Amino acid sequence: MSWQIVIMYTVAVLFAVTGVVLLIALVRPAGPAKVYVFRMVGIMALSLGIVLAMSATAMWRWSGAA
Repeated sequence: MSWQIVIMYTVAVLFAVTGVVLLIALVRPAGPAKVYVFRMVGIMALSLGIVLAMSATAMWRWSGAA
């Protein structure tokens, strides 16, 4: 596994964790603006983490096949 793939996985984990933390923070009562922002940013960060992890896995498998 190359260092580029390790970096991709690291960034994916950071975004996924950030997204999950923002979504979990919605358990506490908050104003409508905060709920909107936390929900949108949380979902986008979690999605980015998942897609980046899938891309890193594809890159890892592709580079290992050569």
